[in-house]
Amino acid sequence: MTAWHAASLGFGALFALLLLGVPIAFAMILVGVAGLVSIIGLAPALALLSQIPVSHTMSYELSVVPMFLLMGTFIARSGIAGDLYDAANAFIGHRRGGLAMATMLASAGFAAVCGSAIATAATFSRIAYPSMRRFGYHEGLASAAICAGGTLGILIPPSVIMVIYGVLTGTDIAKLFIAGVAPGVLAVLLYAATIQLLVWWNPAAGPRAERVPLAQALRALSHVWPVVLLFLLVMGGLYFGGFTATEGGAIGAAGAFAFVLWRGRLGGREILDCAIETARTTGSLFAILIGALLFSQFMNFAGLPAALKDFVLGFGVQPLVVVSAICVLYVVLGTFFEELSMILLTVPVFFPLVVGMGFDPIWFGVVIVMVVELGLISPPVGMSLFVVQSMLKTPIATLWRWITPFVLADCVRLAIIVAAPWIVLTLPGLMGR
Repeated sequence: MTAWHAASLGFGALFALLLLGVPIAFAMILVGVAGLVSIIGLAPALALLSQIPVSHTMSYELSVVPMFLLMGTFIARSGIAGDLYDAANAFIGHRRGGLAMATMLASAGFAAVCGSAIATAATFSRIAYPSMRRFGYHEGLASAAICAGGTLGILIPPSVIMVIYGVLTGTDIAKLFIAGVAPGVLAVLLYAATIQLLVWWNPAAGPRAERVPLAQALRALSHVWPVVLLFLLVMGGLYFGGFTATEGGAIGAAGAFAFVLWRGRLGGREILDCAIETARTTGSLFAILIGALLFSQFMNFAGLPAALKDFVLGFGVQPLVVVSAICVLYVVLGTFFEELSMILLTVPVFFPLVVGMGFDPIWFGVVIVMVVELGLISPPVGMSLFVVQSMLKTPIATLWRWITPFVLADCVRLAIIVAAPWIVLTLPGLMGR
């Protein structure tokens, strides 16, 4: 069986199982084990099945995942998202389109301690949307701003997706985190510019809110300084080499715990709920990870990465053309998968090809995260679109129309990062290690 034949059967079976409603983790496990049995035999396949779940999930680097998840859970339960929104709104809400821009800034701040696109979008659907609608914002602009802002959750560090990418590829996780800072800032600026253009084109879509007195604005800002300090502590320690990413996760979780105790937002029962929620999320992530590892082993034994590399090099295709094609594929996959599944399913296949063509693995990791973001909000069926639409009941056609300018802004950002890799690589190159 050739590599292309095996890949066609493997991906075809996987999509068939997903259409039948099989959870993606179990679908990848079933297809991966069946494929391994067909290639290397029953006994070796069962040996891999017994080894991979233990050997890979016991990785020291993966222990950062529950730490950052616990940090995000504590922060989400603390009410800081509302404080971030109030602080941003106090300074720019009086501008035309200011509430939508405040949503972007607050989403970026929340992303710095959350790390999930879906959680960020769901949180601000509850917090920002009622405020925007109360001041007469168009439902399309309000919903699209929340969708786009939510994607910052997987780019601005700490990002669980970057942790998984780093573990899969052996890339320095701390450098990946630092590399995501500049593209994250660029994303906020481009989203704000997009909102400005939309309200210039249709002033009624984003009317001005009430101007907040300076003293009240400063009080609102004082409520968010602990989370800003926590972010600077974790990122500063990583940047200057004070601790590893895993140690940074532990410091972040401990700092978030101290923060919620200080605010008095959580009692004993709520703290236990946070721990249980973190354990459940970690378990589901690891189940998907195990499935993806088995599926990727099937693809490796079938010879797909090598066949793909030989195919591309044999045609003499320009490296940037290959990267562009991969980006388009990720946008398409975003209509079927959430971000983690996309990364786990495809990176083991594409990473050897891209690195073999001379691209920096840190730069490629950031590009992949950005394209996954783009796939989550791309019409017609980006995953984040349906999460927000199901919560806000915005007509889907309206959401498609208003999210399109933000998708174009993401395309501009992606083109900038592809054309100027130094934007991503400068900060990691200056790290103190």
